[in-house]
Amino acid sequence: MRYPRYTDLAQGLPSTVPFVGPETQERARGREFNARLGANESGFGPSPAAIRAIGEAARGAWMYGDPEMHDLRRALGSHLGVAPEAVMPGEGIDGLLGYLARLLVAPGDAVVTSDGAYPTFNFHVAGYGGVLHKVPYRDDAEDPAALVAKAAEVGAKMVYLANPDNPMGTFHGADALAEMRAALPEGCLLVLDEAYVEFAPEDDLLELDPSDEGILRLRTFSKAYGLAGLRVGYAVGHPELIDAFNKIRNHFGLGRVAQAGALAALADTAHLARVQGEVEAAKRRIGRIAKANGLTPLPSATNFVTLDCHGGVTRAKALVAELGKRGVFVRMPFAAPQDRCIRISAAPEAELSVFERVLPEALAAIG
Repeated sequence: MRYPRYTDLAQGLPSTVPFVGPETQERARGREFNARLGANESGFGPSPAAIRAIGEAARGAWMYGDPEMHDLRRALGSHLGVAPEAVMPGEGIDGLLGYLARLLVAPGDAVVTSDGAYPTFNFHVAGYGGVLHKVPYRDDAEDPAALVAKAAEVGAKMVYLANPDNPMGTFHGADALAEMRAALPEGCLLVLDEAYVEFAPEDDLLELDPSDEGILRLRTFSKAYGLAGLRVGYAVGHPELIDAFNKIRNHFGLGRVAQAGALAALADTAHLARVQGEVEAAKRRIGRIAKANGLTPLPSATNFVTLDCHGGVTRAKALVAELGKRGVFVRMPFAAPQDRCIRISAAPEAELSVFERVLPEALAAIG
């Protein structure tokens, strides 16, 4: 094939995706799942106010969204107590990670992450020719000290840390993160993915400080706000770094409907509080179900619970497969030793009842 003439970098990359979507699996099995518990979406849904705003904005969907995202940036700034110039909305955290890699990663540049952490970040780094250096988890949590040490060893431009963590649900408090930030070598940016921050202990979060040039915070409307289908995230950081996104971002990437939905969701604090309460109740129920079936729930500061299956990767894979056969979509970590576990999203009672019913059947099937 003579066309198109791919870059050498693109030709050398594998054609894969980090996650196989539930829709793909449903098409393969010929029917829908009865319980969608694998993607950490919010089955509790978006704010009714957001749904109304989305419907109203849909009438204007023939127009592009505001490329400066003026109203959303100001609303987020007010919500966070920072200047709008310190906030950059984008097409979910995934989209913002792509822009960040485009800004900072050149072929051969060193970037540090954890082995088994969120894989989409790795795809972006690889896509720009960066060299990934990984450190293992420690006690089922990402290891800040090891990340710092590796960054110093390889001269990393960026260090990625998800807090709270996906896929294990663990959390590092403000003191640990402040110590990590202070220990990073000069010129190394700490990329702090806080997709699950609304479920973390509010009194132990690292303070937002946009005057700090060495840290970028990433948050989303996909989890607690229930807007995963709209793809709205935002970065918070030093205004000069935030302004640099304007050099390379898709200025019309965040559409009119998405901006309207996010604005309304942000304003509905009562709905957010209800969802947070529902998630906590669901996590407690998942823990009870797990223990009743001989599995161990790990502490979680997210909207999911990771369950230790006590049998290594073979047992965990078999359990994921058996649950899928019985109409329950779940996922599992993909790196050892976390891959001894499966991960269950907090969900409404009806879906958790399905999980509770079929889990004993699935465990019996794998022996």
